[in-house]
Amino acid sequence: MRITIVCAGRIKERYLEEGIAVFMKRLAPFADVEIREMREEKMPDAPTPAEKAKVLAREGEKLLRLVPEGSCLVVLDVFGEEMASEALAEKLDALALTGRSRVTFLIGSAFGISDAVRRAADFRLSFSRMTFTHQMVRLLLVEQIYRAFKISRGEKYHW
Repeated sequence: MRITIVCAGRIKERYLEEGIAVFMKRLAPFADVEIREMREEKMPDAPTPAEKAKVLAREGEKLLRLVPEGSCLVVLDVFGEEMASEALAEKLDALALTGRSRVTFLIGSAFGISDAVRRAADFRLSFSRMTFTHQMVRLLLVEQIYRAFKISRGEKYHW
């Protein structure tokens, strides 16, 4: 399976970089995983709703250009579907069985995602209704992808 993680913004905290690196290494035997980053768009201080929408639209266009063609697009969205780790494993397995072995997970910026990004999604996933930093979500995502592969293989990590 080929997995791409498309992100707005860079990781700024060393502990998050280290955690992501650990799970990227653990994922190597299971999938070809690539992270594609882009710079966040500049948001004005105290933006109006129209200004925020405009910035998110520009950012969304750039994010979507980083999605590999033919990829199943899973957008991380607080308003998406919440699911257990086992359900994520089943979803990835089902995609592979139907020949969709290329999956892209998209993480927006600290300001969220545009409606165009939501519409482009094949699936919208929420880790929680709680708010996490987009940097922290990247660590949570690579860990959950790793966990999904371990669940699918009936291996010990998840127990």
